[in-house]
Amino acid sequence: MNLHSSTLKKLVNNESNQCVSCGLCLPHCPTYRLLKSEADSPRGRINLMNGFVNERIPLNARLIQHMDRCLTCRACEVVCPNNVAYGNLIDSMRALIAVDQPKSVDSPRKLFVINLLKKQLLNKPVRLDRLRGLFHFVQKKGWLRWIRELSNFGNNKLVRFVAQLPLIKFPHVGEVGEKHGKSSLWKEIYPAIKRKRGEVGLFLGCIARLTDVATLNSCIYVLNHLGYTVYVPTDQVCCGAIYQHDGALKEAAVLSRQNKSAFARYDIDAIISTASGCGAQLLESGVTNGRAQIADISQFLIANGEWGDVTLAPLPERILVHEPCSQRNVLREQAYPYKLIELIPGVQAVPLPGNNQCCGAAGTFFLDQPDIADMLLNEKILALEESGVRYLVTSNIGCAMHFSNRMYEDGVRVEVLHPITLLAKQMGLEL
Repeated sequence: MNLHSSTLKKLVNNESNQCVSCGLCLPHCPTYRLLKSEADSPRGRINLMNGFVNERIPLNARLIQHMDRCLTCRACEVVCPNNVAYGNLIDSMRALIAVDQPKSVDSPRKLFVINLLKKQLLNKPVRLDRLRGLFHFVQKKGWLRWIRELSNFGNNKLVRFVAQLPLIKFPHVGEVGEKHGKSSLWKEIYPAIKRKRGEVGLFLGCIARLTDVATLNSCIYVLNHLGYTVYVPTDQVCCGAIYQHDGALKEAAVLSRQNKSAFARYDIDAIISTASGCGAQLLESGVTNGRAQIADISQFLIANGEWGDVTLAPLPERILVHEPCSQRNVLREQAYPYKLIELIPGVQAVPLPGNNQCCGAAGTFFLDQPDIADMLLNEKILALEESGVRYLVTSNIGCAMHFSNRMYEDGVRVEVLHPITLLAKQMGLEL
């Protein structure tokens, strides 16, 4: 047993011993509610972890399967009377599996495509920016949807997902919102338009910088119009959450240090995140220069925005709000998106039924465990269909894409967008 494995086993043993097996977490666990299996509950998984590190349970395919089925939604942490750090536990256990896993044991999480993406794109996400033009061209030609129709690829979850992505957009070059130029790459500085009130950094993420440009453009647009200069470090990388939750803790730590260094060059008030999963990872991995705190865009604007001279076009709509697990269970900031969109005259913000349960996206979970992910999404899609609303807002790009892909397949006509995107549209931004 190497030193890394020994340290992890000690951590898992100590933290798992904090669980008193009260079972209060069970009804809050999505996989337990769905599968009715104790081994697929937080209490059951913790007992399995403890049995493994104390050599009572062998590492085999069944043990790994129960760990893989965990969404890391961390709903159990919110209700745990003993404050068990379940997120750290499951990440550490997956790291142990990565270290000690026999070659004969096949884990669904070890997808070749996902590992290839991590090595080639997530470590250097600027490569995604450089692929923007090509991807946009292929989408416009309809080639991705054609590939999806081929019998050899049609049932592949990743192919279906990529084929149904919304049309890839471009970062604005000039003042955000103007039509005089676009580029595949982001500018480093977007100056405040009105009286300067502060300076912030914007975290782009990895996949989001390609698939969620509308949200990032909207974020810059609103911040600029409220008097904030926005810095976008060119050397920022993936937040590391995909690595962290796959047990690749060392790789996640490397990315954290790179991001900390990237933002440390600027004398900024906050590092803004538009994706709650990234925000949670940045916060818990310590990506800050001591002064600039991690802030979700909705929370930052409610706390710091001066709205007296901002004109917002009315929108007399009932809008459903999805609360991502990372925003609800980790950041505990699920109230802010409601407050943000309710700044728009006429908006009635209503919770999406079942917000206390994960939608099934959970990073790459919807690719690794598509059957479970689809079942978790069923109730939410049914609620959307029955609601009659035009808009669903969510603060997590993974959840947004998970919803959008299913709604495309089911023919559900609801627009999914970030709260800041809806706000920017009512401020006059043409997306």
